[in-house]
Parts: sequence; structure tokens; C-alpha cells
Amino acid sequence: MEMKHTIEYINKILRSVLCIALLLFFSHTSTAQVKSYVVKDGKMYIELGRHLNESTLDSFLVQFNIKDIGIKQFFTKNIPDSIIKSGWTIEVNNELGFIISKNFGVFDILDPADRLSFADRFPPVNSSVKYGYNRFKNNVVFDLKDSIARFYLKNQLNADHVFLAGSFNNWSPAALEMQQTDSGWIADVKLGPGKYWYKFIADGRWMTDPNNITSENDGLGNVNSVYFRPNYVFKTTEFKKAKKVFVAGSFNNWKGNELLMVKTQSGWELPIYLADGTHTYKFVVDGQWYTDENNVEGLPDGVGGMNSVIKMGKSHLFQLKGFTDAKQVFLSGSFNDWREDELSMNKNSDGWSIPYQIGPGNHEYKFKVDGKLISDPANPVKAANGNAFLIIQPNYTFRLKGFENAKQVFVAGNFNSWDEKSFAMRREGDQWVFDVNLSRGKYLYKFIVDGKWIIDPSNAFWEQNETGTGNSVLWIGLGNK
Repeated sequence: MEMKHTIEYINKILRSVLCIALLLFFSHTSTAQVKSYVVKDGKMYIELGRHLNESTLDSFLVQFNIKDIGIKQFFTKNIPDSIIKSGWTIEVNNELGFIISKNFGVFDILDPADRLSFADRFPPVNSSVKYGYNRFKNNVVFDLKDSIARFYLKNQLNADHVFLAGSFNNWSPAALEMQQTDSGWIADVKLGPGKYWYKFIADGRWMTDPNNITSENDGLGNVNSVYFRPNYVFKTTEFKKAKKVFVAGSFNNWKGNELLMVKTQSGWELPIYLADGTHTYKFVVDGQWYTDENNVEGLPDGVGGMNSVIKMGKSHLFQLKGFTDAKQVFLSGSFNDWREDELSMNKNSDGWSIPYQIGPGNHEYKFKVDGKLISDPANPVKAANGNAFLIIQPNYTFRLKGFENAKQVFVAGNFNSWDEKSFAMRREGDQWVFDVNLSRGKYLYKFIVDGKWIIDPSNAFWEQNETGTGNSVLWIGLGNK
């Protein structure tokens, strides 16, 4: 019993020291601009100064997907009921500002869907990630088997405890303890194909992987190690006497000296992550370019030869009705670098068609009919240059309520070069809607109602533009629906 009281007393002292430190932080910081969301020692901390303007506060709450936990009510009216009910603790609350905290929960790393998390900021599959490969020092690699990735921290043998945290477990510092071996620490994690960020925590000290060459800044000042869970392995049993073999293709803009293959007993190989879509490639052997002799799939390379082809994901059926008298029809678009003589379409009873694997995103395309380029007459969504738009796997819907008397409504923004005539919205009940695919990040947009540009009346988040009329602000990857 005496030991219990001693521990409680020590915890009270530690909490008091923390509050004093946080108060000192506020007393030496410009309260007009204090706004931060940090993770430290197993807790999330939100710090806000009292003199933040409303638009800055709103943008901050949207950025970290915390607009629904009652912070604005606490900030404006000093009513803490909602944040306390959400599990937050008030560390500091005075005339300078407030600091609240919340413990990370320990949970099954394979099922974190119902937890407050940063996972949306680090989606494993993202349309902006076309490919990725791993680079490690000292031949340290992850052992992959049945979707299991083995994370390995070499040395650190004097540490008492080492944990693994990353985008796959919501950056929880205590959810995944690593096991000590004779040469370091290991942890096995089941991962699907894609891109992941991670760090090690050795006795409370966060660190990147010293054997991983690939790291990135997350945009908030934190540098994380990067791991790509591969979904394809380039292999060749040829060129056993070659000094160096690279693979290059449409996914890496045909950089012939980037993706160095590893020599094996049977030839050369390189595990890689490839996004959904159709990828053309060749091997670069001591400076000479070769197709993959073990791959029967091929497409013209535009210079009289062929490229090898990999098809990932689902296919989309492109169709051109009519033109049955045409001799040859090709498909070209942003998805194949506008190669006009690569994708020959198949003639059928009522026109032309071709199935083509294409990844999520907003794609432009045209048909080439007997040498003449035309847009898709069946697709009403057009760019300013006349190209047809194809939107695969939309992940966001723009909505504009009201304006029932409007004849035409468009949405435009930095996602379509502010083209005021390309994204025509459709009427559904009492609102206008348009579905689009947007990668993680910040977007600016406006609606054009019968030629008049307006900001989104249902979106409180906007920023000023050069004309003084403002643009609405949208963050994707922060809990948007």
C-alpha cells in the first residue's frame, strides 16, 4: 500500500512538472500563432493560442481531422464538455491559450479502422505513387513471406525495449514491441502492397532506420523511413555475364540507370511496388536495351521494336461507337504518354473497343481514326482542349446545394487547371454533384453557376486569392468523405 501511494505521489509530481513546462512554453511563444498537433511519449498534444483568428483555427482543425471533437466550442466559449467526453485531458487552460492531451490506445495493428488516427495521412495505396522500391545498406532487407514484412533494427543491443511504429499501426509507440536477436531487433507485420512510413523507438528515443537509404519528410517536419511492400518481381534468367542490369519503363519515365537489379544464382531480379495500370518496360543490360524474353505481352515502342508489358488491376473497356468503315482505330491518352500508334482497337459489329488496365485518377484520352484524332462523342466530360475525361475510382464528390434554377453548373480548381468548362456537375435532387479522384493533399476550387464564379457556401474553409474573391479549400486524405 505504501508503494502504491509513493507511485501516485511521483505521478502527481510528474504531471505538475509537465504543466509548468507547458506554461513556460506558452509564456515564451507568440500566442497569436500558437497552433500545433504533436505526438510525444505515447500521447497526442494539441496546443492553441487564444488569439488565433477563426480562419486559421478552422484550417488547423480540418488539416488534422479534429473538427468534430469539440475544440472550437472550447476555444470560443470555454466549454470543455465535448473534448472531455472524447477522452481528452486539459493540461493547460488560461488567458494565453490551452493544451489538451490524449493517450494513444494499444490495439490490434491489423484492425485500426475505428481508432482516432493519422492513418489517412499515410494511405498505403495512393494514385500519386506510381512505383517504389527498397534500398538498404549492408544487405539488410525485409524477409517477405505470405504478406509478412520483417522489420529489422541492427544493433541497439543495450536497449531494454524497442518498438516499431508507423503508418500501418497509427504511429502507436507501444503497440508493437520488437523481439531481440543476437544481432538486433525484429518485428513481423502483415502488410498489403503499397507504401509505408515507419520509425523505431529504442527506450523512448524515436529513430529512423539507419540501414534504410529511403526516407521522407511528412510535411510536418518529421523525417520517416519508407518501405514499399512489393507486388511484382522483375526477373530474367538471361544476361548472366552482364556487369549491370537495370529495368526501365513507363512507370519511371524510362530512366535507364535508376532501378538496378540484383544478381542471383539464376539471373537478375528486382522486387518492386507498381500501381494499378498498364506498364511497359525493357531491361538495360550494360547500356543496351532488351525486351523481356520470358514475357509474351508486348506493345510497339514507336521505333520499330516492342516493349514488354505488365498489366496490374482491373481493366476498363474503351468503346467508340460507329466508324465501322474505318480501317484502323487507335486509343491514346495521358495514361500511355499520348502514344498514338501503340493501342490498336478491336473492330466489332457496332464500332471499336479495347480493354485496358488503367489505375485510379483523372485521365484524358482521344481516338485516332484512320489518322485523324477525335474526342469521344459519347463522353460529355471534356477538357478545354477537347480531350475526353475519364475518372477512375472517384474518391470525392463535390456538392452544391440549391441553385435549382441554374441551367449549368461546373466545378473548377487546381486539380483541372481551373478549366471552367470541363467538369460539368449533374443535378441530383436539390443539389449539383460531381465525382472526382483526388490524391492526398490540399486543393483550391470554386463553382461556376451559369457563368458566375462562387466559393462553396457549405464549406467554411477558404483562403484569399490574387483577385480578392477567395477560393474554397479542400484537404484530401484527412478524413474526407
